[in-house]
Amino acid sequence: MANTAFSVEGRKALVTGGASGIGATTAGILRDLGADVVLSDVNADGLDSRSAELGNCPTFLCDVSDEPQVEGMVKAAAAALGGLDIVVNSAGLVDEVKYALERDMEPWQRVMDVNFKGTLQVCRAAARIMVPQKRGAIVNVASVNGPGGWPRRTAYGPSKAAVIAVTKELACEWGEHGVRVNAVGPGYIATPMVQGLIDVGKVDTERLSNRTPLGRLGTPEEVGQSIAFLASDWASYISGETLFVDGGWMAYGGAGDVKTF
Repeated sequence: MANTAFSVEGRKALVTGGASGIGATTAGILRDLGADVVLSDVNADGLDSRSAELGNCPTFLCDVSDEPQVEGMVKAAAAALGGLDIVVNSAGLVDEVKYALERDMEPWQRVMDVNFKGTLQVCRAAARIMVPQKRGAIVNVASVNGPGGWPRRTAYGPSKAAVIAVTKELACEWGEHGVRVNAVGPGYIATPMVQGLIDVGKVDTERLSNRTPLGRLGTPEEVGQSIAFLASDWASYISGETLFVDGGWMAYGGAGDVKTF
């Protein structure tokens, strides 16, 4: 008989970007499913608040773009947990919404350093633990902005495309050691990061909803549940994949709004 119980009971999980948004929500879902969780972020106040909500789980301040910080944080997280079975790479930045010829390269580099380099560095640090123990599940957070061309998103889109590509590379390298590497590709999700773009007029929620087959923005819970699935044994034969959690965004190839058809 197939195992019908969905859980990550007893697993040791590290969630970066855990102070808010998808990371914070995913941490709560993993905890509710039985995992022991630690959080990492650059937002100290946010970490303290979310930790308290989760029963005072351990937290670590870390800028994922800084390799020594990452190596130290992952080792400390594993020590606090008594092991490391799951890593969720949710730390990320949005970029300036500017045309390529108008943007400055310094903020462009910062987005690439956090979103792509940071994800790779956390994966590498986690694999130093997971590869020798012959098990582990890593889930990276990519985006629907990764596969396609998005005007005025010449930092965020390429950074997420790189996350999708490196997810495949690492899955191929570490699969023989029992380490699975996957990603989720959220569409437009109602997170504080997206709300910031809405507040400054860079995102039109009605327009996005009309373009999405399911007709609405997603929720952090819907992304977090997909991450939990990929981290669980129910996904034990899935590796190197990006699961798009996008309300059908990637499926739609028509001209204009979905509602016009």
